[in-house]
Amino acid sequence: MNAKVWLIGAGPGDPELLTLKAVRALHEAEVVLIDDLVNPAVLEHCPTARIVKVGKRGGCRSTPQAFIHRLMLRYARQGKVVARLKGGDPCIFGRGGEEAEWLAARGVQAEIVNGITAGLAGATLSGISLTHRGIARGVTLVTAHTQDDSTLNWQALAQSGTTLVVYMGVARLQDVQQGLLEGGLPASTPVAMIENASLPQQREGRSTLADLQIDAALFQLKSPAILVIGDVVGASFVQSTPLCEPLSHFG
Repeated sequence: MNAKVWLIGAGPGDPELLTLKAVRALHEAEVVLIDDLVNPAVLEHCPTARIVKVGKRGGCRSTPQAFIHRLMLRYARQGKVVARLKGGDPCIFGRGGEEAEWLAARGVQAEIVNGITAGLAGATLSGISLTHRGIARGVTLVTAHTQDDSTLNWQALAQSGTTLVVYMGVARLQDVQQGLLEGGLPASTPVAMIENASLPQQREGRSTLADLQIDAALFQLKSPAILVIGDVVGASFVQSTPLCEPLSHFG
């Protein structure tokens, strides 16, 4: 049987950011395994498919990854077109690579459909160009939450000269702040805290590395959120936007 699974990135939340290829794959899907962070509006592209919720969110009860693997394999072996629908991009902290590898080892073809990642969309909608010429020579995407609780090389990140985009960092703000300060990143480095990227309820607060924890508490920062750290935050190309919420002590 020529079984196949689509591993689809649904983007950061705005259903209009879905790619044409993702829309085509969803039209073909007979079973859709959907993550919690996917906007339900995306499902209008697969109205007849069976929808199976397999949510995975930090701090909440999550569907075990091994169970998700088995579901994909079971439906694929039944001859169904399976779509695994994830927020953002499947290969940016989305387990897309390991799922494709697991399926391939069992004779099931997986095709990955890239999606726009929250770090890019959230920054752009907040007026931040991640690789603004003359300011940043690159961008580094990192997660503050590692599977084995290992520590990132904060010194290397601090001295990289790149814009840092931190995913899953809300619960580890102290580690991010302390690690980068001890690694040599100036305390005055601008930070943007962006919550619910690309959705109507997107919020953004500005801070500095020195004041990150204090301002995050004032802002009442909650997941899902990303941090953008670097001088590009201070070079915003949007002067005034309803997405921005200046914090009280910034005037």
